[in-house]
Amino acid sequence: MKILAVDTTSGACSVALYDQGQVKETFVRAERDHTRRLLPMVEQVLGESGYRLSQLDSLAVSQGPGSFTGLRIAISCVQGLAFSADLPVVPVSSLAALALGAVRDNPEWATLQMPVLAALDARMQEVYWGLYDVSNPGQALLPDQVSSPEQVIASLASASYLEAAEEVTESGEAPLLAAGPGWSYPELAALNPRALLLDAGIHAQDIAVLAADLWRQGKQVSADTLQPTYLRNEVTWKKRERIRPSK
Repeated sequence: MKILAVDTTSGACSVALYDQGQVKETFVRAERDHTRRLLPMVEQVLGESGYRLSQLDSLAVSQGPGSFTGLRIAISCVQGLAFSADLPVVPVSSLAALALGAVRDNPEWATLQMPVLAALDARMQEVYWGLYDVSNPGQALLPDQVSSPEQVIASLASASYLEAAEEVTESGEAPLLAAGPGWSYPELAALNPRALLLDAGIHAQDIAVLAADLWRQGKQVSADTLQPTYLRNEVTWKKRERIRPSK
């Protein structure tokens, strides 16, 4: 199985090739340079692998949540490539990729019987967040959503993920593994998770690994049906409101 994955969800640009269980990635920080960098990176990864686009089994991309512009750039790129080579696409949650990357960087997490709460800053005093199984980060324990940090805590409590916190450790740590910049909100950080990786990022290599499993489950889609997951559709509306001239 050969899958090419791309990501421009946040302040980075990455492309990776999954080839029979082996993954190679190119990754650069590019806050506002995704459009210029992405296609040359795709060409670089394919060139180094020796494969043509038509020899792949599928493409993969983060479908969100994340930056409105970043999601559109990656998805538009993948749609163009998919149409040109008649390839299907596997959409992957950016939060699942964030959780998997954190576990990859911290292999000791896999020995802890605690879920990973991946969180991205959604602006407007809200976070994009999802809860994932540490031993299988592609498995969502709670659906991806957007809410205030206080609502995150309420959701975890109502789902019984926080009620046993005091029984886990004597230090008052919450039984959670935390990943992502969304944890910079003081209200969320006050949970005092067992472990925190604040600078965790989204990588195409993790999207590729998750996509391979989804591919085996038959969850690929055609390029024309691929849609981003914004979770908060009013982001576009608010942007338009800010630039609309006053009367």
